Amino acid sequence: MIDEPKRACAARWDKVISARNGWFDLRPAEIWKYRDLIALFVWRDFVAIYKQTILGPLWFLLQPLMTTFVFTVIFGKVARIPTDGAPPFLFYLSGLICWKYFADCLVSTSNTFVGNAHVFGKVYFPRLTVPISVVISNLVAFGIQFLLFLAVLVYYRSGHLWAEPQGMVLLPLLVLQMAALGLGCGIVVSSMTIRYRDLSHLVGFGMQLWMFATPVVYPASAFPEKWRWLLLLNPMAPLIEVFRHAFLGTGSFDLHSWLASLVLTVAVLLAGVVLFNRVEKSFMDTV
Repeated sequence: MIDEPKRACAARWDKVISARNGWFDLRPAEIWKYRDLIALFVWRDFVAIYKQTILGPLWFLLQPLMTTFVFTVIFGKVARIPTDGAPPFLFYLSGLICWKYFADCLVSTSNTFVGNAHVFGKVYFPRLTVPISVVISNLVAFGIQFLLFLAVLVYYRSGHLWAEPQGMVLLPLLVLQMAALGLGCGIVVSSMTIRYRDLSHLVGFGMQLWMFATPVVYPASAFPEKWRWLLLLNPMAPLIEVFRHAFLGTGSFDLHSWLASLVLTVAVLLAGVVLFNRVEKSFMDTV
């Protein structure tokens, strides 16, 4: 029951800011009320990244193209790693755009508290709006790169390659899971970086190791059968395999692996949100 002072305060003011007392005092409705602020953050991130650059948003296309070209030469021509029958350039591009979206979400949100301390200390708004806006702004880049992937897919369609019709149906689910996984991992790292600054230096190195533990430059079929279970520990592995299976007709669609990945993604996201909510109350004392 609300006591009289709080009732009087709520009647006098339009907005009452109170402390978050419990671990699960998340208040998701409050984030929705600040959706206009999220839109402003998304526009700020999109403009700031390529401000005063000559090519501007063309970097969205040049980065995956140049990286895919290097992968094609090194892993396709020199190392001769199999691609399950798909053209190497298309195979590497499909894995790269998925991985890049996840990695960009994780790396960008892993510095939320430290990178925005000057703003958090001056005005109140739900702190979770910042990493959410980062995930949405990275979605713009993914959309442009996905159109590039479709263009390359149409080019190779003259051969034996074909796209399964359910690909576009699965795409929103895959993108949503990649965003949730990147957001969850990123805010977990951000919450821990407040006390352990070494984590900020390990993120980039760790993402490189994680990429090579994910079937980005090789198919899951290249894993020996006795070690195939290790892919279940990597939630990004089934996502990339399902993406390739849906659009290239290669790879494997293992429903059990995908469900295990989905469960792990939800667990990481919930843990990240709870930890983020707990840390934001006192992070200004330690930043």
